[in-house]
Amino acid sequence: MKDVKCECGHINPHGTVLCESCGKPVEGENAAESKQLLDMRYDGSARRSQTYNKTIVDKIWNFFSSVKVGVWLIVITLAASALGTIFPQEMYIPKSVPPGTFYKDEYGSLGQLYYQLGFHDLYGSWWYMILIASIGISLVICSLDRVIPLYRALKKQGVTRHDNFMRRQRIYGETPAAGEGDLHHVKTALQKRRYQVRTQGENIFAEKGRFSRWGPYVNHVGLIIFLIGAMLRFFPDMYIDEVLWIREGETTVIPGTEGLYYLTNHRFLHEVYESENEDAVFEEAITRVGEGAVAKNFQSDVTLYERTGEIVHGAAPQLKKVTDKEIRVNEPLKFDSFALYQVDFKLNELNTMNFRLIDKESEQSFGSLQIDLLDPEKAYDLGNGYSVEISSYLPDFYFNAEGKPATKTRVPNNPAFVFKMIAPDKPEGETSFVAIQQTIEPAGDNQYKMQFESAETKNLTALTVRKDHTLWLLGIGGAIFMIGVIQGMYWNHRRIWLKRSAEGIAVAAHTNKNWFGLKSDIKAVLEGTSLDMPADQRENDLED
Repeated sequence: MKDVKCECGHINPHGTVLCESCGKPVEGENAAESKQLLDMRYDGSARRSQTYNKTIVDKIWNFFSSVKVGVWLIVITLAASALGTIFPQEMYIPKSVPPGTFYKDEYGSLGQLYYQLGFHDLYGSWWYMILIASIGISLVICSLDRVIPLYRALKKQGVTRHDNFMRRQRIYGETPAAGEGDLHHVKTALQKRRYQVRTQGENIFAEKGRFSRWGPYVNHVGLIIFLIGAMLRFFPDMYIDEVLWIREGETTVIPGTEGLYYLTNHRFLHEVYESENEDAVFEEAITRVGEGAVAKNFQSDVTLYERTGEIVHGAAPQLKKVTDKEIRVNEPLKFDSFALYQVDFKLNELNTMNFRLIDKESEQSFGSLQIDLLDPEKAYDLGNGYSVEISSYLPDFYFNAEGKPATKTRVPNNPAFVFKMIAPDKPEGETSFVAIQQTIEPAGDNQYKMQFESAETKNLTALTVRKDHTLWLLGIGGAIFMIGVIQGMYWNHRRIWLKRSAEGIAVAAHTNKNWFGLKSDIKAVLEGTSLDMPADQRENDLED
């Protein structure tokens, strides 16, 4: 496709509607004989999406350069994001429960469908990432498709404009006869109002606020940076937001640190306000919700360790103490690029259970055993030929839809056991199903039974492990976006042309918004001259 040469001598790219130099309509419905007001978007410059449509690259470019496509991509993404809030995301459900089981048990068939469609991990799914990337691509192509031609057109605009260009501006007027010093007076007045004035012979071109035209594209740059920051959150090295549940007395590796940092929970402290000896400010709340219901303090007393040696499978890691810390709400433990926040707790979780093997008739005891509910042993030797084996362990016992014993989670909320009790006179052993306040003997009456003795509990604390290297990028993107909003909202691009001809002096003007302000400027600079105030041709059309 060849470039188009205007009668003024300027060579315009193919697809240009208005000559970049003189503004003469080049072709199509904007031909020289038309009297319709000019469409000044992008100053009639040639856009790639409206010029080329042959290759696959052209078709992809044209697809993403459409504002309508960009809007639909945003609408689809917002709709998908809204669907992702119907039920909790996978990151917020108990780690010990398989996601498929959790959504089905908690929310029924709708939850199962929610899981099968992949909405349980929406913000980490490949198709959601494609949507975000598509919005970014659309922003880039939309911006390039418009900003480059607009920049070229504004940079190359000439002082002397074609008569047809002048007549087809929204604000236009002619004065048949003008005074000798009128143009000089107008030029001086324009400069006082901070217009950049250029002259060519007796023709004047004045403009100000051109930088406001780049406001939307500055917005796009900010949004693109913001989207890049959001997408980087899917990379573990850039962003981590996980919940660490840790029991009192337990030492465990901190997620996301690649085994470099460990944490020991010495104690979890939960304090509440009591009616006596409290400040008067809390008395009303205590009276309203009841004593012991208003939280005073959530605190985890922890020690942070750093691994010093290599990881050896089967061996305890070599740890070096880093610091002790009392973690409270809004008082996190910060180290390296991580922060640990107090977010949740669980009091009195079952930790161990003590049983005794006895004869049911004589109640003679043959030994006791302590079962670690988090890591039970397979067999316990009580001596003298007596032993107990755990055939099955159900930490969170319930009967499923088929009426069979099953477990909801791996957390010991409601532990149940299938014991095999072996004695000298019962070498084959006797089987007993033991749950809290429930004992079932499948083979009939047993001679022996497991008698519950006591249980020990521990408190758990939940700490959010957070690492975020994207905040600065999100902040920069947001700041640039706001700069673009202010730039495009509070300033406007105003242009005024004055052209002397044999008929007199013609005045034309254009702005991208705030026509009232532009007319006020023209009225002010023409005051004291013999030039007539140009008319708003659109208002005249409305009156007609």
